Amino acid sequence: MSQSSHSPGRNGPIALVFNALVVSFMLAPLLIVCVVAFTPENTLTLPTHSLSLRWFEAVFEHPDFVQSFWNSLWLALGSATLSTALAVPAAMALTRYQFPGRDLLNGLFLSPLIIPHLVLGVALLRLSNLVGGSGSFGFLLLAHALVVTPYTLRLVVASLVGFDRSIEQAALSLGATPARTFWRVTVPMILPGVSGGWLLAFINSFDEVTMSIFVTSPATVTLPVRMYMYATESIDPLMAAVSALMVGVTALAMLVLDRLYGLDKVLVGGSK
Repeated sequence: MSQSSHSPGRNGPIALVFNALVVSFMLAPLLIVCVVAFTPENTLTLPTHSLSLRWFEAVFEHPDFVQSFWNSLWLALGSATLSTALAVPAAMALTRYQFPGRDLLNGLFLSPLIIPHLVLGVALLRLSNLVGGSGSFGFLLLAHALVVTPYTLRLVVASLVGFDRSIEQAALSLGATPARTFWRVTVPMILPGVSGGWLLAFINSFDEVTMSIFVTSPATVTLPVRMYMYATESIDPLMAAVSALMVGVTALAMLVLDRLYGLDKVLVGGSK
């Protein structure tokens, strides 16, 4: 009894130091990039002697980067929404019903997690040529939805595991239709998991570069692909400014989600 009571105190500081080191290791590159973005110099300089918005202004004066940003934004919004629309009914079928091919279907939905995006890019490039969708925004949207659906599916599945179906049955017994029960009872209870899956899908779509290189066209170049193309020619603080803006978009999305639902509920995919 005494050993178990002293164990947390003995391991607590070690765990805190370890967590602090991990968090520092993860955040240090992002912080350095964000700091470098404010340099007035023509090169990536750290430490900088003064702060300037010069390179942020240069980003908005660069039409290719602005257009690529909008391409990435609309693509991420569309693919995240499409993947969520697919993941919710798929998760309900996988968690509530037993049918032939259930495990195969689950593996099919999760397969983009284990297939290298380089391989996916080559396969999707070939497919786009066969179906006549090469370079189109619609095919790029479907390709991104394919890649991000596993993230949405896993969080929605986590929300449905342990779901108390007696609440749905009570609504049905009181005269609610199945559709009304779904929208007024089921969806609100699994909304944190659905929202978290949508957010992960949005972030992964917005940051996707490897697969996008193969299926984009000059009119549908995404921001990560544009950054990759720019980096092959030159490296300057403009790249740091674009990266800082991408970090800001991601942080803003997480902040909004935290204000609406709470990240603690979203990340566990559960509901209270």
